[in-house]
Order: sequence, then C-alpha cells, then structure tokens
Amino acid sequence: MIMPAEKELRAVLARFAQARIEHDVLPTGRTSRALEDATYTLCVITGSRTAEQALRAADVLLDQYTAGRDGLRREDETLAA
Repeated sequence: MIMPAEKELRAVLARFAQARIEHDVLPTGRTSRALEDATYTLCVITGSRTAEQALRAADVLLDQYTAGRDGLRREDETLAA
C-alpha cells in the first residue's frame, strides 16, 4: 500500500469527523451523502473496506508518522552532542 502524506490523511480524517458529527446531529440527505463520500475517501486512502477498518488503519499510520518524527529528533540530539 502506498502511504498517504500525513497532511492529506489528517485532512481526510477531519472531513470524515465533520461529516459524522453533522449527520449525527441532524441527518439529512445532504449529510448522508457527505458522510458516504468522506467514508469512501477515508477507505481508499487507507486501503480499507469499512469505516472501522479505515479508522484503525489511520491510527496505525499516524503512529508511524509520530515514531518517524521522534526518531529524527533523537538523531538530531545525538548529532548535536
């Protein structure tokens, strides 16, 4: 699977969250379509089949991004010593 850019993943997650909230608060045809679209996009970007799988995959990816940044910071500290 090709890893999405962190910024893109975070934008898709935010869009999904907003659509989920809007649909939960006041469900309409528009909010339903927006949620379906956001869910589809999240599934595609994470290579998943369901929203639940996509959210778990997104968590794993975000953990990987964080671990990568932490590793870079440690290397910078080691070089500065």
